[in-house]
Amino acid sequence: MALDGIRMPDGCYADGTWELKMHVTDLHRDVSLRVTGEIHVGGVMLKLAEKLDVKKDWSDHALWWEKKKTWLLKTHWTLDKYGIQADARLLFTPQHKLLRLQLPNMKHMKVKVNFSDRVFKAVSDICKTFNIRHPEEASLLRKPRDPKKKKKKLEEAEEEALELEGPLLTPGSGSIYSSPGLYSKTMTPTYDSRDGSPLSPTTAWFGDSPLSEGNPSILAVSQPISSPDILAKLYKPQSLLDKAKINQGWMDSSRSLMEQDVKENEVLLLRFKYHSFFDLNPKYDAIRVNQLYEQAKWAILLEEIECTEEEMMMFAALQYHINKLSIMSSDNHMNNSEKEVDEVDAALSDLEITLEGGKTSNTLGDITSIPELADYVKVFKPKKLTLKGYKQYWCTFKDITISCYKSKEEAHGTPSLQMNLRGCEVTPDVNISAQKFNIKLLIPVADGMNEIWLRCDAEKQYAHWMAACRLASKGKTMADSSYNLEVHNILSFLKMQHMNPDPQFIAEPAVTNDINSECLVSPRYLKKYKNKQPGYIRDLISARILEAHQNVAQMSLIEAKMRFIQAWQSLPEFGITHFLAKFQGGKRDELIGITYNRLIRMDANTGDAIKTWRFANMKQWNVNWEIKMVTVEFADEPSLAFICAEVDCKVVHEFIGGYIFLSTRAKDQNESLDEEMFYKLTSGWV
Repeated sequence: MALDGIRMPDGCYADGTWELKMHVTDLHRDVSLRVTGEIHVGGVMLKLAEKLDVKKDWSDHALWWEKKKTWLLKTHWTLDKYGIQADARLLFTPQHKLLRLQLPNMKHMKVKVNFSDRVFKAVSDICKTFNIRHPEEASLLRKPRDPKKKKKKLEEAEEEALELEGPLLTPGSGSIYSSPGLYSKTMTPTYDSRDGSPLSPTTAWFGDSPLSEGNPSILAVSQPISSPDILAKLYKPQSLLDKAKINQGWMDSSRSLMEQDVKENEVLLLRFKYHSFFDLNPKYDAIRVNQLYEQAKWAILLEEIECTEEEMMMFAALQYHINKLSIMSSDNHMNNSEKEVDEVDAALSDLEITLEGGKTSNTLGDITSIPELADYVKVFKPKKLTLKGYKQYWCTFKDITISCYKSKEEAHGTPSLQMNLRGCEVTPDVNISAQKFNIKLLIPVADGMNEIWLRCDAEKQYAHWMAACRLASKGKTMADSSYNLEVHNILSFLKMQHMNPDPQFIAEPAVTNDINSECLVSPRYLKKYKNKQPGYIRDLISARILEAHQNVAQMSLIEAKMRFIQAWQSLPEFGITHFLAKFQGGKRDELIGITYNRLIRMDANTGDAIKTWRFANMKQWNVNWEIKMVTVEFADEPSLAFICAEVDCKVVHEFIGGYIFLSTRAKDQNESLDEEMFYKLTSGWV
């Protein structure tokens, strides 16, 4: 009797071989192979393909170790090196699997994604397919569950998916990813005259998929919300704690989808994760601009971010304008002309808006004379048990310091109050109709934050002081090149909120009925009129939207979208990602807010900032993975330590590292992403 057929008690055979159990997912078959620990993974897959004897392209298949949640991608490694023994069960399965992606515009698409790639790489490939530049700003998020609703069938809860086929996400598939159409700065753009979407490279990318039928602008065109029922069905966070729970669902960018228990055909949300939008150029970024607009629109409608009633009407007016122009441009798309292309160029030249985040280079203006502000401003310093109001001072704003004097004549003496604004929190408190132009300052001190309020008399004064405060909080002076642009943007933002209708304008019922106002404002503002008749409410809100629309009626489609994004960025809560945390020395759960340039300790109930720490002042941060504690050390302040509650501290760690990574971007550098640097800053263990 041959020794190789004798099986030992440990499951091995006398000749040193043993049976490796595998399941072939495509064929739903279990297969066993006689192997030794010295055989390499590539050899195992070759022997398996030979034994299956099925004519099929197995090139996309790889081995997945279920128990260890590991892809065996290093085909030159032996089974011994991986630690695989006779008790292991492997899956022989495709690396590319279908995923149902919900885009920022709430539309679902089926996309083939590499489940063995790290999420950072997978998102990069998805964004390349969709012609979205700077994929490092985006990531995948698990769908939040509404605790008030029971789980429904997927088909009932979602719209019909648009399946993309053709050259989707196949790394190394030749010329598809080498096209200069996406990232080259020197290219001559060939773009759609109505929305700026590049035509030639995108058509090549999508091939025969539905996205290239006629033109690829399906993702660059905003579609109006058809019914208020859609808004009613979607989950709306009711508190800051609800918002923090949504952020628990961000995928780990350093691990693959398969490692994070994502199943084939599962729904994941593609969202702009980092609110630092670099080099946003309407000529090349029509799809990126539209998806950013959609993410902003839904954030406002679902009350994920707070805004005033005047701001809500401004956002509604912009939505109405964008919806109207989108429908008109769709009707006239076949009749586009060179003249329209020139008009887009002219509009973009007039706008001169580039919404950027991260690092801002210093300019020669910083070493010349630094502008100053000097004017009478009302100042209020809240104290407990005080009823005193604002007091008028002669205030001077030099460098990053505000000095307050009792009168203009005393300006050369010692100030009554002096404030260094570096690292402070700056929050607007504006009501156009009431002519209220307040600036709330939270200035860091040793034991927390000092609260100071400034009240300006007019829009122009407010715009200059607000712009100066925002720059000073980042350690920049009014000599910075962005100061005048900031003043211009603030004035534009205020102008769009004006309710100054033309006296001859009267909203006709036929016009107001076309607006569908319930789809343009959040449910909160509809509730204000809950005791009124539905028709009256619709007409009232529609009339207000039409009033606000007069301020934006002359904008082009792309300008309106950019203005909407800009206005979104101007909201006080913009860009703050909340997580529940327990701070060292604290007795109860609080919130840690993370933005592109700072960390904020916040009250979990009110959202008020308790203390702020700037990334620019940070020396290093560390994570104790066992107790889920994040420790941050600063150059000239005590270190910060907090334990992540209800969320993996890896998510928090990745947000900090991710924003540090984004701050290193510069326009003059090679546009290829330094993936390894991202992993070093965000993964913690790679």
